[in-house]
Amino acid sequence: MGRQTEPLTVWLSMQYDTPQTMILAQRLLQTRSVQIRPKEPFTLTSGRLSPVYVDIRRLISFPEVRAQIIESFVQIARERIGLASIDVIAGGETAGIAYAAFLAERLQKPMIYVRKEPKNYGKASQVEGVLQPGQRVLLVEDLVTDGGSKLNFKRGIESAGGTVRHCLCVFEYFCEEAGLHRARDTLREHGIELYSLVTWDDVLRVARAENSLTESEIAVVLQFLTQFASS
Repeated sequence: MGRQTEPLTVWLSMQYDTPQTMILAQRLLQTRSVQIRPKEPFTLTSGRLSPVYVDIRRLISFPEVRAQIIESFVQIARERIGLASIDVIAGGETAGIAYAAFLAERLQKPMIYVRKEPKNYGKASQVEGVLQPGQRVLLVEDLVTDGGSKLNFKRGIESAGGTVRHCLCVFEYFCEEAGLHRARDTLREHGIELYSLVTWDDVLRVARAENSLTESEIAVVLQFLTQFASS
């Protein structure tokens, strides 16, 4: 796959309005942060077999890709959200914390992190760091599947006095072909606008462009995502 990087980059630049999105999707496949194995499915913790496996946490070990992600986050924060609308950057436990730290440093904004659940000792805090009442928080995450954990983070931040209206994530379980849009719909219903860098649509476009998957293998992935959408 590595030797096809440059031709694919040129091809994407001609074919798509957002070539950087597609290049990042390619990097997720190259770093095995997104793996697709229709013929050798993964066993999930539930015992269910899956043709795909996503581990965005791997990306912090790849400086070039990490820099591309943070640069994209900076652009969204400046141009689509507006820096004047962001008081604090928050990372969700645990994988979102690193990306939040990188982004907070670039934007020179205060940072906090939010736990999945409040501590059961000490002050029973769910939010760590300094958050003042009424401060507007930008939530940063690595992965969004159904949006449920983000709502839990939102409740924690609001309980600590902050507000959450925007969420950045690296990879979202979104796929037009499979009718999968649960996460962004759920978050929007609760007043959060989701900005994702890469979705399943992007990954499958790259797989088709590189001929790394056959159409029958892609069909297996789409079937799995369709079932996920209806589950």
